[in-house]
Amino acid sequence: MKLPRISAAMVAVFAQVGPACASDAADGESTPIIVTATLDGYRSPETRSGTKTDTPILDIPQSISVVTSQQIADQQIRSITDLVRYVPGVSAGQGEGNRDQVTLRGNNTSADFFVDGLRDDVQYFRSFYNIDRVEVFKGANAMIFGRGGGGGVINRVTKTAVEDRSFYGATLSADTFGSYYGTTDINVDLGTAAVRFNALYEDLNNHRDAYSGERYAINPTFGAELGTTTVMIGYEYVHDDRVTDRGIPSAFAGTISAPAGPLKGYRDRFFGLSGVNVSKFDAHMVRFRSETRLSPSLTFSTQALYGHYDKSYRNAYAATPVGGTTTAPTVGIEAYFDPTRRETLIGQANLEWQVSTGPIKHVILLGGEFTSQDSHNERINGFFSATAPTAANRRATIALADPLAIPTIFFIAGPTANGNRKVRGNLDQVSAYVQDQISLGEHLDLIGGLRYDRYENRISNVFTGAIASRVDQLWSPRIGLVYKPVPQASIYVSYSKSYLPQGGDQFVTFDVTNAALEPETFDNYEIGAKWNVTPQLTFTTAVYRLDRGNTRAPGPTAGTIVQTGSQRSSGFELALAGQITSKWTATLGYAHTSAKIRETTSAAPAGRRVGQVPRNQFSLWSRYDVTPRLGLGLGLAHQSRQFTSISNTTFLPAYTRIDAALFYAVSDRLELQINVENLTDTRYFPTAHNDNNISTGAPINGRFTLAAKF
Repeated sequence: MKLPRISAAMVAVFAQVGPACASDAADGESTPIIVTATLDGYRSPETRSGTKTDTPILDIPQSISVVTSQQIADQQIRSITDLVRYVPGVSAGQGEGNRDQVTLRGNNTSADFFVDGLRDDVQYFRSFYNIDRVEVFKGANAMIFGRGGGGGVINRVTKTAVEDRSFYGATLSADTFGSYYGTTDINVDLGTAAVRFNALYEDLNNHRDAYSGERYAINPTFGAELGTTTVMIGYEYVHDDRVTDRGIPSAFAGTISAPAGPLKGYRDRFFGLSGVNVSKFDAHMVRFRSETRLSPSLTFSTQALYGHYDKSYRNAYAATPVGGTTTAPTVGIEAYFDPTRRETLIGQANLEWQVSTGPIKHVILLGGEFTSQDSHNERINGFFSATAPTAANRRATIALADPLAIPTIFFIAGPTANGNRKVRGNLDQVSAYVQDQISLGEHLDLIGGLRYDRYENRISNVFTGAIASRVDQLWSPRIGLVYKPVPQASIYVSYSKSYLPQGGDQFVTFDVTNAALEPETFDNYEIGAKWNVTPQLTFTTAVYRLDRGNTRAPGPTAGTIVQTGSQRSSGFELALAGQITSKWTATLGYAHTSAKIRETTSAAPAGRRVGQVPRNQFSLWSRYDVTPRLGLGLGLAHQSRQFTSISNTTFLPAYTRIDAALFYAVSDRLELQINVENLTDTRYFPTAHNDNNISTGAPINGRFTLAAKF
């Protein structure tokens, strides 16, 4: 895909509010150039992303969790891992130490991320310096978001230029590990236009040996009113350079009857090599939005995103559990290098028509979208011999000592019999959809929609010249019924379906073997209720069943893939968010999730539990303002025991972590904040990638933040 270079003029202006002052852009009540939602402390009563129309969350037949900029600031949330800890039904994965990865309702993904409703599926660590709120939509919903999204999606909503007001905010923060960051937010009102500049610099450090890195980003945006049309255009540059850390191995090779736990006594030990374990990411992104009011009942809107991404990560890691003997323990080490370049172009257009047919009111949405992605990916394996790049030399078994003595690693590229990969992928997707939100009276709403996707994936093997391609034509329905016994409460039932075409989240494993396989399917059945207990406090609950079909498994002949597997996730979720009193704000969440394999395959028998899905999750965060200047915060996050993979031979122990915070307003323009993480110094293991890569939780630590606003 050939596109012109990004104009330097796009980088003309700057903006962002510091996390501790994330609410100072009028506490979410300012009028942005393009309105996408309203905020109210720890709750967001309305969203556009869930239906592509401005709709109260109360009227959407789907479980939705929103983490606002105020909550992000109060908890000092620095990563997706931190964020989903307080989202029921979602658990974080390690992502091999180089990317965000989550499991939503039992379905693991590295690609179901969106920004302003457009796909953001490149593998990297996302930040919140320019984010107004994060919306987590649970359950299959391809009708709105397209392919994937089987267990749900995570959508970040960016801050935009604000008219009728100029303001400035800045934040400085440091923690007891030695990491620090600074952000700035500048918004300049130009009358019928405005510019905003968000920026971030972050120096990375934590409790792990050899861990370090830095990240910086800028995001200028410009918005204007042109008669009946509003437009917004923004440019974002992100640079991330950090150590790739894949954690520690399990204690020994466990079994189904006696699963192993994480290796004890090595919480801070780095199972990699300084200078080898490096992840680098650079991204240039341009976003555009427009909205035109054609008549009082007819609105036309467009969105577009262009992204150029350049990423590489190189790592040495524990490839086996601890072995050997109790007096001479050993561990196997492997390594590889994975560079990726990708260009993405997404365009979307929607026509919204509000019309009545007698007493029945409709909000009709007609829309279309196209996506074009051009990717280059390579895997270069590491060898412990410079002259013999064979499978036998891809692993070194070393003594479990302090420090680890990892031999020299040689990364040898090329199409030899060494398991390397070099592919070019072209993905083209064209979509059309229709949705009708029907008000059948004061108490009953019906929402129905259907989406058509033509999805074409073409992968070229650079080594062999082989080409694998497949075209899928997908129909994704969604239907839901909402009953409102009173205006402040709703009860809903819904059904939705999503597809994931073969090739995986990043479509680099697509070949002639799986080109013949049908897309994976996700069918979500859900019953739920939502209640605005007060105008500032919302309670939600849901019961669901999510069936995943057409999953892949190794075939009876070595090197083949068959399509026989299926899994089922079922569960119960509840959440409470908002102001309990004028001084007390809180969020509470609980989820019970059962995710199991339903059909026996060569990969796993029926009944085995899906990995990285805790059966029970509980979270609570509470802020109480003792005086107009002094506030106190307390948080609790609990996860029950979970398996690290589908093997069910290794587990992460259950844990409960307690956090605390203090907020002090030095003046109307300056605020001091102290956050203490893991107050009781609990030893815990929050995430994993597989049985041999387990992340360790940080010991007690503090973060000190100073935020100013003008």
